[in-house]
Amino acid sequence: MAPRRLAPVEIQPKSFAFSAENLKWAKVELGKYPHGRQESAILALLWRAQAQAGGWLPEAAIRHVADFLGMAHIRALEVATFYTMFNLEPVGRYHVQLCGTTPCVLRGAEDLKQVLREKIGEEYQVDADGNFSWIEVECLGACVNAPMLQINEDNYEDLTPDILAGILDDLSAGKTPRPGPQIERQFSAPVGGPTTLTDASLYVGNGGAGPGTATHAGAALHDDAAKMPGEPAERREAPAPKPPEGDQTEPRRD
Repeated sequence: MAPRRLAPVEIQPKSFAFSAENLKWAKVELGKYPHGRQESAILALLWRAQAQAGGWLPEAAIRHVADFLGMAHIRALEVATFYTMFNLEPVGRYHVQLCGTTPCVLRGAEDLKQVLREKIGEEYQVDADGNFSWIEVECLGACVNAPMLQINEDNYEDLTPDILAGILDDLSAGKTPRPGPQIERQFSAPVGGPTTLTDASLYVGNGGAGPGTATHAGAALHDDAAKMPGEPAERREAPAPKPPEGDQTEPRRD
């Protein structure tokens, strides 16, 4: 990973302080940790400071969090520059993180990168309207649905250049595009439905109806519904009674 540096001095704000609401929140957060361990709250507080600062983390905000926690500034700077969840330079209203790891590259991430250059500009650059910025990041954990990217807190998966261009246009127009897979699939399930364990004879308790048609409890379970509770673990067959004390009868041997 390339070294991560703070934004140039000329764009750094001179000061930073938590708002009254965030200060109250920070004190509650600090109370979750035992005395002497308050530094453990640094990730949560830096994340809150970044949100207050408009999506990026100025040096003044890092120092403010360090002072609040009673830790050396350099320790807070080490944390902020290590974790890529913290943006060290200004970002757009919609900050795009494009996955550039092998599965996404093999599935077309380079074509998506070209769309971002055409629509937004170069990496780390904020567009003229202040709406968009983008960077390339490491794996975002949706390899099955590659290529994919993250915009603010939402993932957009199974992308093509045309689909990505449409998502960016929708955001520009104030619309809310649907996150998740952009093709006909459920979450990370196989495209086109089940491909394994499709032999209906395997599902004896299902009346041989096959997967996804019925269960012992009735209707089929779906990914978009909560799992139905199964039989409680404590409900079991009663153990066999123990023989009376003193009964030394030899067990039967057939």
